[in-house]
Amino acid sequence: MAIGMAGTMAGASALAIQEEIQVYDDDIHPPAEYGLETHINTTPRGRKTPDYPGDVPPYRGVRLTPEFSRGLTPTLEGGLYVLSTSDAQGTYYVSGTKVRLKWLPVHDKDSGGWYFGSNHELSWIDPEFSESRRGYELRVIGGYRARDWMIGANAIIGWSLSSGHRGSPDTTLAYKATYDVARGIALGAEYYNDIGTLADRLPGELQARTLYLIADMDRGDWSLNFGVGHGLTPATDNWTIKAIVGHSFR
Repeated sequence: MAIGMAGTMAGASALAIQEEIQVYDDDIHPPAEYGLETHINTTPRGRKTPDYPGDVPPYRGVRLTPEFSRGLTPTLEGGLYVLSTSDAQGTYYVSGTKVRLKWLPVHDKDSGGWYFGSNHELSWIDPEFSESRRGYELRVIGGYRARDWMIGANAIIGWSLSSGHRGSPDTTLAYKATYDVARGIALGAEYYNDIGTLADRLPGELQARTLYLIADMDRGDWSLNFGVGHGLTPATDNWTIKAIVGHSFR
């Protein structure tokens, strides 16, 4: 489900740490199936200066986030994240937790076609990684899967729930397109655009925009999403490398 930007990549005031860089598609666990996804990303070239007092910049940091999930019904899935990171000096932090509920009422990954749904997250983030300690994120999910290709888009809207930081929600648009090049292997791209808030769209040069070249691999119970991203504006980290290793089981 990478931006958040993630991933997911929400706005800086709502969620400064990029623990989840992912576009959610039509993946959902069936009832009683469990999953573990390990989100790993690093920024070899990026922001070195704090955005606010006490902020830990992403430069040369490594974010490691295990995500535990379970299928609840054919259309509902629950999840729990444990966020951790190390900074450029090697100091390690357990940086917060998140819980989520994904609802995907329209989907059929086996047969393909349109898919639609939403994901809802509550987060508790340490002050070194977010000015707002508590937040809520709504992610609107949509796309189309054909036999050999898939396209998808997420609208990611994040509200601060901490006093002193409430206001218009931060908004990120995320897109994904892949093409199957072999059985269980797809190549493609992901694009993340932090546009500002719903009430105040940032000027183009101040928007964070990152383009990733990605590879998706599916080996039954195991999966991998790997990507190398390049920032397209001065407001964006120059290079980011990410991977999501997934395993499902009963």
